[in-house]
Amino acid sequence: MNNATHHDSSRPDPDVLLVRLAEESAHSARGKLKIFFGANPGVGKTYAMLAAAQNLQAQGIDLVIGVVETHGRSETAELVDGLEQIALRHIDYKGHTLSEFDIDAALKRQPKLILIDELAHSNAPGSRHPKRWQDVEELLAAGIDVFTTVNVQHLESLNDVISGITGIKVWETLPDHVFDQANEIVLVDLPHDELLQRLHAGKVYLPQQAERAVQNFFRKGNLLALRELALRRTADRVDDDVLAYRRATSANTVWPTQESLLVCIGAGHGSNKLIRSGARLAAHNNAPWHTIYIETPKLQRLSAENRARILRSLKLAQDLGATTASLSGDDAVATASAYAREHNLGRIVIGRETIQRWPWQRSFAEKLGQQASELEIVLIARDTNERSIGTEPSQHNTRTPIPWRDYLWAGAGVVLTALLTTPLRAHLELANIVMIFLSMTVFTAYRLGRGPGALAAALSVGAFDFFFVPPRLSFAVSDVHYLPTFAVMLLVALMIGQMTARLKFQADVALRREQRMRALFEMARELSGALASEQIVDISQRFVERVFGARLSVLALDANDRLQVIGDKGLPGLDLGIAHYALSHNEAAGCSTTTLPAAHALYLPLSAPIRTRGVLALLPPTQPWSLSPEQQRLLDTSASLIAIALERVHFITVAQDVLLKMESEQLRNSLLAALSHDLRTPLTVLSGLAESLHLAGPPLPPEQAEIAQTIREEALRTNILVSNLLDMARLQSGEVKLQCDWQALEEVVGVALQSRAVVLAKHTVNIALPPDLPLLYFDSILMERVFCNLLDNAAKHTPPGSNINISAQCKDQHAYIHVEDDGPGLPPSKEESLFMKFARGRNESPISGVGLGLSIVRAIVEAHGGTVCAEKSASGGARFVIKLPCGKAPEVPREEAT
Repeated sequence: MNNATHHDSSRPDPDVLLVRLAEESAHSARGKLKIFFGANPGVGKTYAMLAAAQNLQAQGIDLVIGVVETHGRSETAELVDGLEQIALRHIDYKGHTLSEFDIDAALKRQPKLILIDELAHSNAPGSRHPKRWQDVEELLAAGIDVFTTVNVQHLESLNDVISGITGIKVWETLPDHVFDQANEIVLVDLPHDELLQRLHAGKVYLPQQAERAVQNFFRKGNLLALRELALRRTADRVDDDVLAYRRATSANTVWPTQESLLVCIGAGHGSNKLIRSGARLAAHNNAPWHTIYIETPKLQRLSAENRARILRSLKLAQDLGATTASLSGDDAVATASAYAREHNLGRIVIGRETIQRWPWQRSFAEKLGQQASELEIVLIARDTNERSIGTEPSQHNTRTPIPWRDYLWAGAGVVLTALLTTPLRAHLELANIVMIFLSMTVFTAYRLGRGPGALAAALSVGAFDFFFVPPRLSFAVSDVHYLPTFAVMLLVALMIGQMTARLKFQADVALRREQRMRALFEMARELSGALASEQIVDISQRFVERVFGARLSVLALDANDRLQVIGDKGLPGLDLGIAHYALSHNEAAGCSTTTLPAAHALYLPLSAPIRTRGVLALLPPTQPWSLSPEQQRLLDTSASLIAIALERVHFITVAQDVLLKMESEQLRNSLLAALSHDLRTPLTVLSGLAESLHLAGPPLPPEQAEIAQTIREEALRTNILVSNLLDMARLQSGEVKLQCDWQALEEVVGVALQSRAVVLAKHTVNIALPPDLPLLYFDSILMERVFCNLLDNAAKHTPPGSNINISAQCKDQHAYIHVEDDGPGLPPSKEESLFMKFARGRNESPISGVGLGLSIVRAIVEAHGGTVCAEKSASGGARFVIKLPCGKAPEVPREEAT
């Protein structure tokens, strides 16, 4: 079993001090974040933030307002007066102007403190960061202090819980790490009755909004639940602050700031009862709890069956919600009390000892109570009949097996030392011979442990008396002055032997820990340079074999979100069903778990920051396979590193593909623009010459007139294609700027019909626009292009004599414009792909075209904040539906209307 060494809490760890100094150095140049935290809108977070800002400004602090939402509340607006404000940045988005925080202006101003309201806000597209909290991170990195506000429903970890309570999904969320890393949290609390009074008084929302809010979000039950969550979240943060302060000041006593439990289990039976009792106590007091097992040098020689039972007990505690740890220490009492003080655990649950002791011996509970008097100790009767499933009653002996062979080696070493030093008796002083025996005792304790070392110390005194102290070859002592010598020799041998064994034990533990950390570090370093999934599998396989002695396979999601084994080698008997279970439920399954434990392999989900990337399958070296808490954490950490590496490789591939597509798109747009400009002039000349043949001179013979007409029609058709190419190039490059104005739809439709008169000569166009259709806000030139392309598309894909119908209606503040025909209709299942660039309706269609018309239609419509879709009409033909926002057109003065 791999264990973690627990250091003496009476002195600070030098490594911890170095880390703390590095963190303080990094934080000294970073701004401070203060969050005004509340349960609901309207409790006064912004008011409290502005009031604090007013006080600080009165003290001479240089501060500005970055963005503050007063929501029309007069009391809040009054506090804004007198505070400098940074002008908001205006962003045009889909025909609307949005106001956002100007981070560049704030960085340029460089105040000491800036106020940023609504930390969870999502910025408008086109902003530097998608979320406002990312703006705040940049301000903090620049050394600027920030005051901000957050509601409890915006915390990411509570989002699902709150949506289940209120029935309302909150889409703007804040990662919990931002909240946890804030320097100060100020809870702004208001009882629900007072909040409802403020709501009815119009101090939170306008009267109409307030009435809807009371019926939906601001119900009494919702307010009570949200207030409880806010108080609990704040209390958790305060607990974290208390622990951080205790660690920073190396506090050596427990502060009973909250109910907390520590369950100590040992190598004997009855541990499961202790754990269940601790779980019940923790649940009753709604308290966090820990479970630890302490391995002392005396317990190093436990049998494999006993070690497996201890691991099963720790796994039971973990399943019941405990934080588990397996510790190593020379003194179990000191290790347990140090752990309790480090984690501020005020109550310790231990089993009542049933072993008969000597009168001068004290129990573990008595020693613990004397060493840590501030701790509460709860004694639980052990279940002596407890046994693990699958074990026989005869296997219940939990005594540590006595290593008789080591004791024999210790005795043999003493005898050998006596025999080797006897010939040297005439040449060495007795003091030197004593030093030889002490050296042998140290060597025995180092190699064989404490017990054999103590035996060697006692036998060394006897051998020294028997072989070297007169009268020789007898245990009789002729000179009483030798008695103190024997006593000191025995005492020194015991002390040195025990200290040597203790240092050997600590060195072994530290070596195992260092080996694990080195293996993890080397794995992380190699994974950081991996550029292919196969490399990740090879690196992971070496790590798992080295640390756990297991074999592995990595199953990753492909482009179609199907699990595929990476590489050619897979584990024998790999169960894809269990792998899919682990992936879909995002939890471990298989052996050594409570889910499908009969499986031969362990399946771990590879959870990365963005999503779960696959499953890690491990085939353990033995069955059953039990992991200590430290081994489990090491395995989870390695799985996280593998998942992050897979995600990084995935995004490298995505970035390469996107870069290739961008370069191809840029090259294609440049080529399209060049060709369009070069082709437009000769096409215009060709069309003009064909037109002049009809107008100039005597009429042409019928055959020549038909040729001239064909030339003119093909030139016009090619000119339309070139115009589409040029339009697409301009749209893709972002050069098109909307020149919107309030326009009548029938005027734009009329212009489009006039420009396409030749194309539509053999079709019947029916227009049905309602007389009360309001004015629409759009760019008339671009919208004309939309109708031209739709009319061209209808004319090309319908036979002569077909009907083309244009209609419109206004519904739900949107205008729906329909362009439909009674032709053969749309290709099956291609309603959406028709709008892709260079997409053709039917691949076998003889109709010429480059497939850009509908793509241009969608690009222009979406630029106006609308949508366009294709569907089958009632007559079986094609129908294109354009949806545009209606808006509120300006009123026409009466004199102009007349």
